[in-house]
Amino acid sequence: MTKLLEKAFIKASELSQVEQDIVARSLLDDLSAEELWDASFANSQDELAGLADEALTEHRNQRTRPLEEIL
Repeated sequence: MTKLLEKAFIKASELSQVEQDIVARSLLDDLSAEELWDASFANSQDELAGLADEALTEHRNQRTRPLEEIL
């Protein structure tokens, strides 16, 4: 465990039980969301590669504009 995480747990342990549960739920939700995010990217490599190929084709065919023109 890192020193920063240990410090956070010590500080959280000083909270009421209800507040500790809120902190715990928030942490668990964040960790679960990160796992879902990672899984989404891991399972979408083919789709992302296809979109990248499409973007390069459009750029080569001069069907894109510099970002400065759009903004």
